[in-house]
Amino acid sequence: MPESMPTSPRSKKIGRSLLTSLLLVIILCPDAPAQTAASARRRTPVASAEARAARYFESARSQPLLLAAFLRRMPKGADLHNHLSGAIYAESYVRWAAESNLCVSTTTFALSAAPCDEAAGRTPVSRALTDPLLYRQLIDAWSMRNWELSGQSGHDHFFDTFGKFGAASATRTAEMLAEALARAAAERLSYLELMYTPDGGRSSQLGRQTGWNDDFGVMRERLLAAGLREALDAGTRALAEAEQTARTLLKCGTSQPDAGCGVTVRYVFQVGRAAAREQVFAQMLAAFEMAERDPRIVALNLVQPEDWLVPMRDFRLHMRMLNYLRPLYRKAHITLHAGELAPGLVPPEELRYHIRESVSTGHAERIGHGVAVMYEDDPFRLLDELARRRVLVEVCLTSNDVILGVRGTRHPLALYLKHGVPVALATDDLGVARSDMTREYLKAAEEQGLGYMQLKAFARASLEHSFVGGASLWRDARRLVMVDACADARPENGAPAAREACRQLLAGSEKARLQWELERAFAEFEREF
Repeated sequence: MPESMPTSPRSKKIGRSLLTSLLLVIILCPDAPAQTAASARRRTPVASAEARAARYFESARSQPLLLAAFLRRMPKGADLHNHLSGAIYAESYVRWAAESNLCVSTTTFALSAAPCDEAAGRTPVSRALTDPLLYRQLIDAWSMRNWELSGQSGHDHFFDTFGKFGAASATRTAEMLAEALARAAAERLSYLELMYTPDGGRSSQLGRQTGWNDDFGVMRERLLAAGLREALDAGTRALAEAEQTARTLLKCGTSQPDAGCGVTVRYVFQVGRAAAREQVFAQMLAAFEMAERDPRIVALNLVQPEDWLVPMRDFRLHMRMLNYLRPLYRKAHITLHAGELAPGLVPPEELRYHIRESVSTGHAERIGHGVAVMYEDDPFRLLDELARRRVLVEVCLTSNDVILGVRGTRHPLALYLKHGVPVALATDDLGVARSDMTREYLKAAEEQGLGYMQLKAFARASLEHSFVGGASLWRDARRLVMVDACADARPENGAPAAREACRQLLAGSEKARLQWELERAFAEFEREF
């Protein structure tokens, strides 16, 4: 107290009383200050595990190895855009080709059946297992490794690989499936939608035999009368056998199963759009028919380069085919490659309509790539329309980089997010591209500047927009509001749902179960931080 301030007897008495009280507290409760501090800490909100994980993510941004390690362990939900033949690393194809006694051209590196002819430049692939030069030449020719040395563009080198290793993939569906599932599990993925030709090309052959008719109804009746449905039965049996063999390879049901046994897989019937129009129609019809009969077939997609002559010429015709077939069938979903284009690859006018027509005429529920969205007519209205319809874009960053040369700020990912368009990251052809899902997430972080919460949203969106059967766990996926049956559920606790209605939902819905498991996996992952 300053000396100039007077003191009264009353103030002195109050001061002595306070001093006495303080001494009593110190004597009787020597740890009171510590208790008070502890109480204050309890009252201060503790950062959530999610927030701590997000902070760690940001701290690792400048250290790519730490960031990659973080993302490798992060749960990632689903890979919705994955071509099975392109998902396999070239090393596997070399091994399988050698086991099948296939031959390879030493100039084109394309496979062919035996007998081989060394003098004619067709050597046994098995020689690559003891010849390091041939081995690395095959890896480079069958993938994007060192593609810059090929003398080709990334686009041409990429698409040429499939014709080179194709013979090795023709009879190895089970092995390919086992590799894809094992790698997905290692990447913390729980669900795959694999693009695949489950009918073995039978519908395409039938379409060629049946021929073209401008009346889609007549075409459909002729194909069905020619035995299309019976031809699909063989595909159903072949797929079942491949899945069973893959499970054996993964040791499913044994005491030491591969983690891939726990990955759920469904198939997207791929339609080769570079074929003649009657073959394309027959494949589309086969996809719709097969999905009606086999729940493993959940969708169809048009594959092969969007910029090739026939896909460009017949693009609108293909959309009209889908527009005719869609109302006739209930079960198959539609996801379409659209906008996998860049300026200079095609004439400017061909950039202006593919995404819009895929949605408006082709009934696409998801879009693959969508790189050329800003070159479409009225792109901002299109972005808003995609957001309103909740059309998810399957973004394949590595693929767009190596094939189209589109990366960083030239990629429209940020614009999709700004306009509220649903997005999920996907691998496309991870074996050919020498990538994996972790690298897709890493590119999103490093090249697109995205943070942990956005990457987590991608993983959730991948399951929400998957075509796996059943109702969603989310009543409002954007706001993370669960359906009423599970409104008070806490999957992060690791315990089963408390309410009977929620348990019934999870038991009856594959989608809800996968979403529940993703939330549980996120909670477990975030507790590490």
